[in-house]
Amino acid sequence: MFRKLHDPGAQAVTIFIDGSPVAAEAGESVAAALLRQPEVWSRRTPVSESPRAPYCMMGVCFECLVEVDGLGSVQGCLTPVRQGMRIARQQGRRSLSA
Repeated sequence: MFRKLHDPGAQAVTIFIDGSPVAAEAGESVAAALLRQPEVWSRRTPVSESPRAPYCMMGVCFECLVEVDGLGSVQGCLTPVRQGMRIARQQGRRSLSA
């Protein structure tokens, strides 16, 4: 588990990860916020359901896929947090139906 080296102060926003409020710094990535949680995984694989965590942090590996505000398969490492954002860890295969 990681931690911030400084207090974000006025830059702090509240996001919700799997329904729980979490303090984050405005502009940091969703993946960075997930890595500071007790459970760092962001998704479960479609076949074996094994947990996967952010890896490359630059949009190449797709291990950081999460659901953001109801939209699935969002790359957490490329998505900055914002006040009130709702993040859900992606569970297995994503449904393609609307």
